[in-house]
Amino acid sequence: MTPRLRTVVAVAGAALVVRRALRRRIEASPLWPLPALEEPVSGRPRTRALRLLVTGHERVADGVVQLRLEGRDLPRWEPGAHLDLVLPSGLVRQYSLCGDPEDTSSYTVATRLVEDGRGGSREVHEQVWEGSEIEVRGPRNRFPLVDAPSYVFVVGGIGITPVLPMLRAVQGHADWRLVYGGRSRASMPFLEEIEKLDPERVTVVAEDEEGLPDLDALFAGLPRDTAVYCCGPEGLMAAVEARVPDGATLHLERFAPRTSGEGNGAFEVELRRSGRTVTVAADSTVLAAVRAELPGTVYSCEQGFCGTCQQRVLEGEIDHRDELLTDAERDDSMLICVSRARSERIVLDM
Repeated sequence: MTPRLRTVVAVAGAALVVRRALRRRIEASPLWPLPALEEPVSGRPRTRALRLLVTGHERVADGVVQLRLEGRDLPRWEPGAHLDLVLPSGLVRQYSLCGDPEDTSSYTVATRLVEDGRGGSREVHEQVWEGSEIEVRGPRNRFPLVDAPSYVFVVGGIGITPVLPMLRAVQGHADWRLVYGGRSRASMPFLEEIEKLDPERVTVVAEDEEGLPDLDALFAGLPRDTAVYCCGPEGLMAAVEARVPDGATLHLERFAPRTSGEGNGAFEVELRRSGRTVTVAADSTVLAAVRAELPGTVYSCEQGFCGTCQQRVLEGEIDHRDELLTDAERDDSMLICVSRARSERIVLDM
């Protein structure tokens, strides 16, 4: 055996001894294995990725396709939950579960094609076909159905997806009403099922036939403690927010990041570890400005939903616009794809 080979063997043997000793020490610790937390420390559960088989790709309305994804012993979910889909290009997009929560053999999601979008919906429509496999993460729920004596659901178009399981859940258990609007009846997914529900409780409003829903009439005399759920375009949610009376609780599910009422202004971002400073223009994002200097900065959804771009904040006041982080996380971190600075300067640990 040559001297060099003897050295390699000796180093490998020493490394193996160290690893075994470290493992014995860890296993002897009173904290090993660590207990699972009932609530995740971060805003997103640490769920493992799943590879599911696409067994259905069905058009359920103009511009809307429904996917059926099958597996075995799938994690359970509750109304309002969504999945992260890892698309063929690597993009990650979030879609609400609209099937049966008791079905542990499949998940069902639906998405509308956004012609001028960022490409995720087009991938679902044109590249995710029956027989292919797709990676999913979740389910996660930031839009849970709370206990309440009565409910009002206000939905626009594809916003019916998270609400559909809620409607099934409240049947016979609580008082409820639904207003379901869309550009046209042909554009409204799951309309046939909706119209089979109680006609005394359901109002369907096609804009090309009747205009916009009468929200003032809907909220007139609303009982206290009513839970109001709204999912749809930003204009619809703003109109609902402006009309919900005192005593009711409002629950919103957004398609896009929350916009700030203060508008956007330019500010500076110092990247402390990199020794660089970038300017974020009023019409740009922190992510775009940072990636111009650090192209390897990771990101995915660009909507403030997935958490991939989360960065630690060392100094400065944050204008949080995400839909993910917990209050504790917001103290010293931000999602740089959507959130901005309230101060003139902010310092990131990058």
